[in-house]
Amino acid sequence: MLRINEHLAIPEDEIEVRAVRAQGPGGQNVNKVATAVHLRFDVPRSSLPHHLKERLLALPDQRISKDGVINIKAQRSRSQERNRELARAILQELICRVGFVRKQRKATKPGPAARRRRLDAKGRRSRQKALRGRVRDRE
Repeated sequence: MLRINEHLAIPEDEIEVRAVRAQGPGGQNVNKVATAVHLRFDVPRSSLPHHLKERLLALPDQRISKDGVINIKAQRSRSQERNRELARAILQELICRVGFVRKQRKATKPGPAARRRRLDAKGRRSRQKALRGRVRDRE
């Protein structure tokens, strides 16, 4: 069971994890041991709520295929277990990100005190710049 938050969890049978050989440097270990992990999660067939599925499928993420399958490859660590945890954490973060809804901002106008402060600041600035002008004789 992959816990997303206190209200949401994904059953293990919906997440497909497969070990593969990693790419890049690592010497003989890279050629012999399957430490990298491929994680597949089919969004349309999952038990996620409908609104989360829609948001996930609308993400502009290259890891989400046109069929709605999330493919995550984790190969940072030399340990298969650590890569499995990393892939699950990436999936969890992806779902958490679409689950967070920003509060709509209500447009407001500045109040009387803010308008007064703005005009006072403009007046101070104007006087300061006027003092930089040419000095005239008073007669």
